[in-house]
Amino acid sequence: MTVTFAMDWLNLLFRWAHLIVGVGWIGTSFYFIALDLSLKKREKMNPGVAGTAWEVHGGGFYHVEKYMVAPKELPSDLIWYRWEAYLTWVTGFALLVVQYYFNATAYLIDPSVMAIHPSEAIVISIFSLGVGWVIYDFLCRSPIGQNTPVLAACLFVLIVGAAWFFSHVFSGRGALIHVGALVGTIMAFNVFRVIIPNQRKITASLLAGHDPDPRLGQIGKQRSVHNNYLTLPVLLMMVSNHYPMLTGHPQIWLVTALILIMGGMLRHFINRHDAHDNFARFWWSLPAAAVALVAAIIYTAPRDVSSAERIADIEAVSLAQTHCAACHAASPSDPAFEEAPKGIVLETAADLRRYSDLVMAQAVHSDAMPLGNMTGMTREERDKLGAWLLSK
Repeated sequence: MTVTFAMDWLNLLFRWAHLIVGVGWIGTSFYFIALDLSLKKREKMNPGVAGTAWEVHGGGFYHVEKYMVAPKELPSDLIWYRWEAYLTWVTGFALLVVQYYFNATAYLIDPSVMAIHPSEAIVISIFSLGVGWVIYDFLCRSPIGQNTPVLAACLFVLIVGAAWFFSHVFSGRGALIHVGALVGTIMAFNVFRVIIPNQRKITASLLAGHDPDPRLGQIGKQRSVHNNYLTLPVLLMMVSNHYPMLTGHPQIWLVTALILIMGGMLRHFINRHDAHDNFARFWWSLPAAAVALVAAIIYTAPRDVSSAERIADIEAVSLAQTHCAACHAASPSDPAFEEAPKGIVLETAADLRRYSDLVMAQAVHSDAMPLGNMTGMTREERDKLGAWLLSK
């Protein structure tokens, strides 16, 4: 068993686990926010109940109550929802280690952005995730945290600012995945550091016969709502590496801003719909998301390279041999690959024509390839290759 084969299996298993626990966390998050928004006050409710909801699913009917703070007594079989969040972060970080830390020169570092050693890139990665959480938590606990619109604006600036920072340190892939990792860290630590501890304090107060502090529930609810609004953006950021039009864009901070607007507005529309608000009060969120989407499509449109210098077949093949064939060859010389990724071989003019659409997307319209731009492929070379591909 080779190291590459073992690492591929680790990558696959961590990715699978990340998806499994992530689906569980997102599902419960979406459900409880929808449930909370659907609660209604009714004529007959138990003491201390803030609202109830009637639901039907799978042929059964459910009657759910929510207490304003907590009931006077708690059952021994109280269900806690926390492991999905914890394991989503743990598996996500493990995937970051396997995919990006162990292959830092290929996936995390781009010498044309910043020439740093893999160990330096890893330290910056870990440190920045921690600092991002500390800044976010400070904002929430400060007087700014009492003003929802101002706090939302600050959080928006924090994430976009982080995207700008990451894009000046890491490769395009590394930058956008780290924006997603930062958002995921904020969400998971909200559960680990705030929501669950506050719930434990409330439970301890009840068991001791004391009235719980209502602020604990309010703070937990605030962080839960933050997680809810960040879910759709972080999902797109996590799959962004499959789309070089995003990771290869020179202004990743703007791409991040548009993703936040799109996901946040769509989530707002769903939340207000679940709350049965008057449509006239939230209709604007869908057009806002649509405008951000159109802006993203326009802003990530491929560049026109048809006017670049025309080159002969032999020069195009030479470019491929210099910048592509180390990985995309029948027998790759790059030690990270035992065979050409996805079976794509780029050694002849015929190979380049066969995979022209992929080459255009990965190496011409973006700098996603070569990985980490380790061969130093220039913009002029990309344009020449693109013009040659378009001429065929």
